[in-house]
Amino acid sequence: MRHVISALVVNQPGVMVRVAGLFSRRGYNIESIAVGRSEDPGLSRIVIVVDAEDDQIVEQIEKQLYKLIDVVKVNDLPAEDSVERELALIKVNASSQNRSEIMQIVDIFRAKIVDVSSRAVIIEITGGTAKVEALIALLKSYGIKEIVRTGQIAMLRTLKKGEK
Repeated sequence: MRHVISALVVNQPGVMVRVAGLFSRRGYNIESIAVGRSEDPGLSRIVIVVDAEDDQIVEQIEKQLYKLIDVVKVNDLPAEDSVERELALIKVNASSQNRSEIMQIVDIFRAKIVDVSSRAVIIEITGGTAKVEALIALLKSYGIKEIVRTGQIAMLRTLKKGEK
């Protein structure tokens, strides 16, 4: 089962390595990891996507994260209560014959062409993982030269009064 874990950590060198090391020492595979400064300049937020067999494993991961001295707060973000996004850059073979087809596909996905050359285009897409995967699947027939993905980031939605 896929879980998105958000950890607020002290913004200093080596913290992400210690967090990632915790996962590898325990044999948990990280599907994606993204880190960046938070609203507080002294803190960073690490968003980790992990495939865990059950909720007990996620609980164990959270407990282990809290044992790290630089970890301030840890949340397992439920999909229904959070907003998740990913950014990808995709370099695709493009000639004068197929460039308009590629542009139509890009428009359908509300993506952008951010660079054009005589032989290729670079497409930027932001959205959920399923949206990114769907665009990649459609572009494969044109010849994908390179893909760079940020990994997933996520944030808990603002809940209405009375909701958990």
